[in-house]
Amino acid sequence: MNVIEESAGTLSGIEQLRALQAAGRRPPIADTLDFDIAEIEKGRVVFAGVPGTNALNPIGSIHGGYAATLLDSACGCAAHTMLSATQGYTTLELKVSYHRALKPGGEAVRAEGTVLSIGRRTAFVEAKLLDGQGKLCASATSTLLEFDLPV
Repeated sequence: MNVIEESAGTLSGIEQLRALQAAGRRPPIADTLDFDIAEIEKGRVVFAGVPGTNALNPIGSIHGGYAATLLDSACGCAAHTMLSATQGYTTLELKVSYHRALKPGGEAVRAEGTVLSIGRRTAFVEAKLLDGQGKLCASATSTLLEFDLPV
């Protein structure tokens, strides 16, 4: 599924994400790791999920890649909400800091991404991954490249 191609340059970034959410659809990575878009507003997106045993690492905690994926998704989609119908983006850099381990067992987590600043070519975004009690589990900063989509 490619939301940008499907909207054929007719929907802004925030409209694309809202249409995806309204249709009950999600990107394939969200199917793989079982997370959803929970909130969308201009410059801010929240993803929510429950890490399952499919995301365990060899030592029995949730793999850091699960946290990184949710944080990267939150950062990217927060920037996406600021783009026009003729713009796209890609992650240039993602720095993740892990504050506490995620454990399996049904506890929901939320990745909250917020745009710090956005220009014509780059966006700077931060995200926090919080557990069910609101404790910080991981955080990230991201630099994204904005570009014009081919016509």
